[in-house]
Amino acid sequence: MKHRSLFAALLATGVSCLGANTSTAAEPTLAPSSSKWKVEMLTLDANEGCAIGDLNGDGKNDVVAGRNWYAAPDFKPRPLRTIEDWNGYVESNGDFLMDVDLDGLLDVVAGSFIPTQVHWYQNPGAEGWRLGQTWKKHLLVDTKASQNEAQLMADLDGDGRPEWVVNSWNKQNPTVVWRFVPREATKENPAKFELVGSTVGKEGNQHGLGVGDINNDGRVDVLIGSGWYEQPTEKMWDQPWQYHADWNIQGSIPMLVKDVDGDGLNDLLVGAGHDYGLYWWKRKKTPAGEPLAFDSVVIDKSFSQPHALALCDLDGDGVEDLISGKRYFAHNGGDPGGKDMPEIHSYHWNGKEFVKRAIEQGHIGVGLQIATGDLNGDGRADIAVAGKSGTYILLNLPQ
Repeated sequence: MKHRSLFAALLATGVSCLGANTSTAAEPTLAPSSSKWKVEMLTLDANEGCAIGDLNGDGKNDVVAGRNWYAAPDFKPRPLRTIEDWNGYVESNGDFLMDVDLDGLLDVVAGSFIPTQVHWYQNPGAEGWRLGQTWKKHLLVDTKASQNEAQLMADLDGDGRPEWVVNSWNKQNPTVVWRFVPREATKENPAKFELVGSTVGKEGNQHGLGVGDINNDGRVDVLIGSGWYEQPTEKMWDQPWQYHADWNIQGSIPMLVKDVDGDGLNDLLVGAGHDYGLYWWKRKKTPAGEPLAFDSVVIDKSFSQPHALALCDLDGDGVEDLISGKRYFAHNGGDPGGKDMPEIHSYHWNGKEFVKRAIEQGHIGVGLQIATGDLNGDGRADIAVAGKSGTYILLNLPQ
């Protein structure tokens, strides 16, 4: 996982990794927050994954973060699974929610950095919650692939089920998408799905992962640190996807595909996962068949390790805000700025630029995931983060 990002060297020359001029404003425009953020610390450990969802069916969003789940409205820790510590990390690199056994309750799907197995943890239901039981662990698949930086769950083929998309920091590893395929449940393993892998391509991988229609052809593509794989027009799981080496970075997870400025071309929002820099890559028009080209616009370079990004409308104006922060001690303090203070911010698009709104500075960083959802029933989107500065919920209250 230890990488020196290419962003710094490329930007020092005044040229982006895409051959385009880069805006190098030192500080973003600052604006007062439209929210008052109430911070609640849930626990302190090295876990860096989290998710938000209604785990107990009471209509309220709960939080999952590593070893525990936290039921609304008190958000007290309740045991979920045991996770081993490893070299300053925990042996888990994300939490994902899915009803794997189709019993009406959300379960947890999780993998790790070096171990090659993906497991699901079975929601025990009311009696198990009452007794504080850990959730039964089941193997989904042994991928036989190590060096997993992180993963995403997203529906790439439009069948209504998400795929499990894995990123490796080793660019020599193939890019593989794992599909949740229906199976017959057994007494030993009541899962109604199994994971079946499809190799998207062997040409590139590398730190950074995103999914989205980056070339505006109506199909969801897979983005990695060394370029992107174009979804084919047919038989997408039966053939390699066309690889485009249109960039070479150590990117964030996720890299977000979004038409920021409404010009009809999908852009890319990306962070330097282990260096300084949060960027808007504004897509430029290029002839069909030519490599994608972007103008790289600096959003913020005041903190390092914007490893995780999220989009969510925090102020209720109908426009998604960008959320990111410092992945505190991502490489145990070894990255540029790795021991600087943790912080988390939102960035509001005002039609011309991203305006920075501080959420918290000095105590709260991020890990591998930023989760959003209404945690207190007031209709406003709140935030959950888990990292080496602790697991927190940040309640989005009106000023």
